[in-house]
Amino acid sequence: MPVTDITHDLDALTITITAQFAAPVERIWEIYADPRQLEKVWGPVEYPATVVDHDLRPGGLVTYYMTGPEGDRHHGYWKVLETDEPHSFSFEDGFAHEDFTPNTELPVSTCVSRFSAQDGGTRAVYVTTYADREGLQTVLDMGVEEGTRSAMNQIDELIA
Repeated sequence: MPVTDITHDLDALTITITAQFAAPVERIWEIYADPRQLEKVWGPVEYPATVVDHDLRPGGLVTYYMTGPEGDRHHGYWKVLETDEPHSFSFEDGFAHEDFTPNTELPVSTCVSRFSAQDGGTRAVYVTTYADREGLQTVLDMGVEEGTRSAMNQIDELIA
């Protein structure tokens, strides 16, 4: 299981996820750069993702939805801020309505994903920052830690 640590800091308004993958940095980058691969790991096992739009360039947009066990759909988007292929990318991550317009009733976060070579594989550090404590607490209550662990632990099978 690649996820080695998940911490949240209510004072810094962050969730930090650390993972170790048995593949080179370039291979881990490919997962995020290819929408069909991203679909296999973005949602938790019980909520697989479908990527609709995918532009990982700065200013680009990624839209997706996750489908739950009862057929319910949960929409989201990334507004890509920066990319440094294959080492990092950052994006604004938000919940969306069915037409992918932002759902302003739920929190928006800024996510920074960094990949570095370590021990013959890749060390990945994902830091997500929220605007306020309420937003962070909302996603914690929604199960973001468990869902993220489930989603990211699918990467091992994909890179095997």
